[in-house]
Amino acid sequence: MHRRITRRDFIHDVSLATAMLGLPLGSIAAGRNESISRNYPPTRTGIRGSHPGAFESAHALARAGKGFAAPHELDEEYDLVVVGAGISGLAAAQYYRKRFGKDARILLLDNHDDFGGHAKRNEFHQGGQMRLALGGTHNLEHWQFSDIVNAMMEELGVDVEDLRKNREFDYGRNGKNGPAIWFDEETYGKNTLLTNFQFGRGNPGDLAGIIDQFPISESARRELRNFSGMRENILAGKSESEVQDYLRSTSYYDFLRSHGGLNEEALQLFDTECHGSWGVETRSLSVAECLDVGMPGLHLIGEETDAEDWDYPVAMFPDGNASIARLQVRDLIPSVAPGSNATNIALARFDYSELDRRESAVRLRLNSTAVKVTNQGPGVAVTYLNEGEVYRLDARHCVLACYHTIVPYLCPEMPDEQKAAQKYQVKLPLLLTNVLIRSSAAMDKLGIAGARCPGRMHGDIFMFKGINTGGYRHEFADAGPVPLTFWGSISPPGDVVHVKDQLRSSQEKMLALSFEDYEREVRTVLDGLLGPAGFDVQEDILAITVNRWPHGYSYEYLDLWDPKWPEGEAPHEIARKPFGNIAVANSDAGASAYTHVAIDEAYRAVKELPA
Repeated sequence: MHRRITRRDFIHDVSLATAMLGLPLGSIAAGRNESISRNYPPTRTGIRGSHPGAFESAHALARAGKGFAAPHELDEEYDLVVVGAGISGLAAAQYYRKRFGKDARILLLDNHDDFGGHAKRNEFHQGGQMRLALGGTHNLEHWQFSDIVNAMMEELGVDVEDLRKNREFDYGRNGKNGPAIWFDEETYGKNTLLTNFQFGRGNPGDLAGIIDQFPISESARRELRNFSGMRENILAGKSESEVQDYLRSTSYYDFLRSHGGLNEEALQLFDTECHGSWGVETRSLSVAECLDVGMPGLHLIGEETDAEDWDYPVAMFPDGNASIARLQVRDLIPSVAPGSNATNIALARFDYSELDRRESAVRLRLNSTAVKVTNQGPGVAVTYLNEGEVYRLDARHCVLACYHTIVPYLCPEMPDEQKAAQKYQVKLPLLLTNVLIRSSAAMDKLGIAGARCPGRMHGDIFMFKGINTGGYRHEFADAGPVPLTFWGSISPPGDVVHVKDQLRSSQEKMLALSFEDYEREVRTVLDGLLGPAGFDVQEDILAITVNRWPHGYSYEYLDLWDPKWPEGEAPHEIARKPFGNIAVANSDAGASAYTHVAIDEAYRAVKELPA
């Protein structure tokens, strides 16, 4: 547990998997197999997401105002250049071909070493059989799909009902002992695992009895017991509009202090509870925002809940929405995965050498960071960096499917009002660390499929299995190698007040942490949580992939921090206005961090391009 941790790349050669199972972690030389791993992006471990090499040029442009060398003029001309090959950028390319014809020449540029943006696929082979995990966007909010998105899903062959039917996974809540909460020794004085418990969302067990086992002070336990037993309506007699005004204008923590009788020690248990949903500290949210995602408190406004009320109708692939991005790429460049479709996409091995072939109508160029986009004559000029070299090319149109916050630096000639609106939308940090462990035996022994960890870096852990779609199968009952997903964000210092300052502080902290920092956190948690059930952190961890997204979720307007703008005057509506032959897509343009929004915004952006 306390041995020196060194940076390493893990082995992905399936032929060595059996031998690997008998050797301690870190004892195998990578040798020739390291190149195999590095040549196939989904299998790469270590730091992913905003990985080294993906963000430095953009930061130099935006933060330091760095200029770049005179570009090499490329003998390439396109109808469309898309900046950003996430789901929105890929959708823009698809919609462009629908509007301007299948012969349209399109180039997609992406600063990462893989396509998909936040729809990141983590693929593990160290345990023998391929195991998949998600590294970013999770699932499809199908009940919110527009007709446009439904049509896209139909064209891609995605059957939402089939995705729902073939799913046992439930974000760690389906262990035999129910949902769990784990208190760590470093924060709370001793390691304590309590099962059949979760804040809010109904608790089938003895709530007061479980609270009595919390390793916190007796006064904090008493406050929580009293709070959980309250049954009143503090808003009785108020009109519906008055109720909504209170719920939207009142801090959740002020609500819990004033009406729930909770003080700081008890409130700390909720600090990171909303990292996975809202992506911010709970102290920054309103009562309504917290109740909407299942936080406790309905019993103080005259309502009750049970676990069934919070059944989330998940529809997902075993690599999250990475399969959607893969289906889009296959649609645009069929030779990348011949014979693949929605029924086998999770198993398809993509040929990345097919992404950027000169003879192809659609080309996708990775490791390429756009640094300047300008209207020029009847078209646009796009300048980008690739492997330290600067290149420039011409196109008829450009769609910016990248973060809004970088657009003012790419297009400095845009109107000042538009650039200010783009800078308003600060991205929300997101962190998903996937750890392949040798066996689920320790989790099974404890009767858990995951746990809430209120004192740790990642607020939640869950086993990622039981999603049998896209041709892939990993039964929930399988006790073999399994990815554990550590999910959350990075908390800012407690004295940072404004939510946007909190987000920027969290972004900086996330980028400053090394792989060893994340690995040490993983080892500490697994030793404390699973060690008592026989888990050995030196022998039973097979691989670690850290998907860090300092610019993660799109900024959604928050009750306590953002005004209510008239229609058409919100920052995202101003930020996405077309500018000459340049249009703006991405989920930022919809001020909503969902895949279907990214697709809708791509459709709008292409529609706004001049003929």
